[in-house]
Order: sequence, then C-alpha cells, then structure tokens
Amino acid sequence: MAKDLYAVLGLSKSASADDIKRAYRKLSKEWHPDKHKGDKAAEDKFKEINEAYETLSDPQKKQMYDQFGSVGGAPGGGAGGFGGFDFSGFQQGGGFGDFGDLFENFFSGGSPRGRADRTRGADREIELAINFADVLTGVHETIDLRHMIVCDVCGGNGAEPGSSIIQCPTCGGTGQVVHSVQSFFGQIQQRGICPQCQGAGTVPEKPCHKCHGEGRVNDRSRVTIDIPAGIDNGQQLRIRGQGDAGTRGGESGDLFVLIRVRPDPRFTREGIDIRSSVTVPVIDAMLGGTVEVETVHGTSTLTIPEGTQPNQVLRIKGKGFPRLGSSHVGDHFVTINVEIPKKLSRSERKILEEWREKK
Repeated sequence: MAKDLYAVLGLSKSASADDIKRAYRKLSKEWHPDKHKGDKAAEDKFKEINEAYETLSDPQKKQMYDQFGSVGGAPGGGAGGFGGFDFSGFQQGGGFGDFGDLFENFFSGGSPRGRADRTRGADREIELAINFADVLTGVHETIDLRHMIVCDVCGGNGAEPGSSIIQCPTCGGTGQVVHSVQSFFGQIQQRGICPQCQGAGTVPEKPCHKCHGEGRVNDRSRVTIDIPAGIDNGQQLRIRGQGDAGTRGGESGDLFVLIRVRPDPRFTREGIDIRSSVTVPVIDAMLGGTVEVETVHGTSTLTIPEGTQPNQVLRIKGKGFPRLGSSHVGDHFVTINVEIPKKLSRSERKILEEWREKK
C-alpha cells in the first residue's frame, strides 16, 4: 500500500500550503543526514520527507494526489460507495456546481495543464550568526552546505554517460497514461501524468549509476552568502538557486538564510541607533570636560557639558549603524553615569564645606 504523504509530514489532508511548508522545514532539519551520519534509515526517511514535500508543495500534483491517491492518477483508497470514490470534499446540498472540477477532470481527460517535465528543487533554510560589528560594513560568509546538487556524472539529465535520453516506453512520449476510473457514472477513461517519466515524455536509456536517473545527489557544496550592511537580527536573506537542485535538470530551489547577530556586551542596538553608557567623575559633570567613548566606528571623544546630570543622555551623531539599503547612518547615544567619590582628602572636604556654607 502506498504511503500517505500527509502522514509522512505529520499532517492531515486539510493542511494548508503554509502548514506543509512548516512541517517540511521542521522534519528536514530533524532528519537531515548531517545529524544522522551513517544511518541508512535516516537517509531513507529524509528522502521520503523530500518526496512527500515535492508532491504536496506542487498545486497540480497535490490536486492529483488528493483526488486519486497518487500523482500518476491511479485511484487511491477512499470512502465506500461507487467503487470507493471519496465524496468527502463535496458540500451537502451544494448542487452540481460543486462537481465542476470533477467534470472537468473526467471529461477533459484530466490532463495536466502543461507538461511536468522536471520537478523544481525544494527550498532550504539555515541560520547564520555574524558578529555585532559586521553589521556596520556587511560581511561575506562562505559555508559548506549539504543539499541536493546536480549530479557531476550525468550533468543533471539522469542518463549514464554514453547513453541517450529516449522516448518513455510507458506513455510513448506523451507524458500521460490512461487509467480506467470507476465513478458514479460508471467506467471512465482518465488521463494522468505518466508515473515513469513524470510527464517529461522521455527517460534515460540507461540511468546514471551515481544518481540512479534522478539527475541530482545529496552532497556538499560551498556557498558564499553576501550579508549587507545594516541587517538586523532575525532578518532573512533569499539566495536564489542555492536550495536543492531539481530532478533531471529542473530548476533549483532557493536558500533562505536567517541572520542571527551576536550581542556585544558594550552596546545595545535600537534600529540603526546604538546605546552605551560611560562613567565620568563628579567634577567633570559639574565643570564640564571630555571622555573617550567606544563606538562601532572606533573610539570617539565626547564633550561633557558643564552641569551634566546623572543618567543624562548625550548624542554622538553618525556613529550608529547604516540603514539597510540606504546611505543614512544612525547615531550613538551615551548615558552618563556620575561617579561620586566615597572618600575625600582633607583639602577636598574643606573646599566642599566652604562651598556648602556659602550656599
């Protein structure tokens, strides 16, 4: 009995496209071969998860699977009555309008609207941590990524080198096969995507020994990620074409990179502005002075105005982060902590007492 693709992803048939995507991302991380090195069962599970996602994430294939239990159009299991046809998707009392899609599939032959020659590869998602200071200028990170890549033996066409791509013997090159479907109208001829060539109309004469005709293998590749200046913690980058390679030369999926910015104990970020604190002697707060302040741009000299109060905030203009995709730069705000001495010399005490008496 064929496996329930929804069950493979831990979902029910009512799952939305977003539910399917979330479940795939979670399970692909959990069963990724990197986490189960040498475990053949885990590799098979990972492949099973990918195959389920490739079908359920494609609206056309999902519709075929939901109706017939396979993407090839063969009838699957269902409720009783009329030869096992499942009526659960129809609204009670909805009239014949609810049967529009069914009529269209049966009487137009159920043929797919467009050839499914190749399957697009799945998207991948990773997390990447960068340093706080890297936000200032941006950074280029090169990583080793395990994913489905184009087979280096067959070049992605699935054929053993020296052999040809031939017309599919199952469908005769049409990309479709005809099934007899039992419906409430009786026996009806139903066309569906060919299970051997998946709608391409062609197959390798001799499947590639490395990828077994799929045109892709699970391996590592080096990917360079350009992280722009001004990026914030939790933002996501999309690297087109760096996800899984498609089957038999199909379009590659995309790589989504979730950026994590490592905190810096010296600074707090607020958008493009940065905050920190500095401690100054009480005499400098009273009479004014200067203090050296660390910023992401280096050390800056901050002027302390006469009469500066504890917790007063001063600004160093243009010493924050750049705004993503803009030349605008934020500021650095410094909170002033005033240091009051715990012990005074005799001369210091005398001066302060005389000052107090005058007041």
